[in-house]
Amino acid sequence: MISVAIDGPSGAGKSTISRCAAKVFGFIYVDTGALYRTIGLAAFRRGYDTKDKSLILPMLPELNIELKYNENGEQRMYLDGEDVSSDIRLPEISMCASNVSAMQEVRNFLTDMQRGMAKKYNVIMDGRDIGTVILPDADVKIFLTASLEARAMRRYKELLEKGVNDSFEEVMEDMKMRDYQDTNRAAAPLAAAVDAVTLDTSDYDFDESLRRVCGIISEKTGIKAAN
Repeated sequence: MISVAIDGPSGAGKSTISRCAAKVFGFIYVDTGALYRTIGLAAFRRGYDTKDKSLILPMLPELNIELKYNENGEQRMYLDGEDVSSDIRLPEISMCASNVSAMQEVRNFLTDMQRGMAKKYNVIMDGRDIGTVILPDADVKIFLTASLEARAMRRYKELLEKGVNDSFEEVMEDMKMRDYQDTNRAAAPLAAAVDAVTLDTSDYDFDESLRRVCGIISEKTGIKAAN
């Protein structure tokens, strides 16, 4: 099986680019961030402090988290039988996800699920510690990044399209906080793997970013795009 690990900070475009690249190569796309967001959502709905291990850890065995794919090959997240793919993208869930992902026990809880996907399928998996922790032997490792301003603007536009009217300043401040927490946490902090190819997309539009990512994958694996 071929595994591609794409890591990077929030708003770098990992999910969209990884999803499209998976279609290009005929691979399965695995959005690991959605797993942490689902746990964060579960805690948020319970009214829990998402930094409180004494509340979060006992909750884990109670959760039924499923990663499924619809007829279009799109990943959908289910929490206790409910499709929560849209709810986990709400702004208030971002910090919840960051908080629970800082707990090593939560990361351990999800590790087997993530590695299991890579054993069964050719995958493009994105997150923050895929190349460093989850799939350290991945065939391709890419660290996808962009300036804070560029990432915040992309996220701001996404939220506007979804009817969320947070200001650009609020979005950028939330992203700055997320960056700090993700890079300074004790459990699997965000960092580029030593053998990762770093790609800064600050000055690229989506098509150019996707083209460059697919180029790296082809160069590293010798596999040409399936479509």
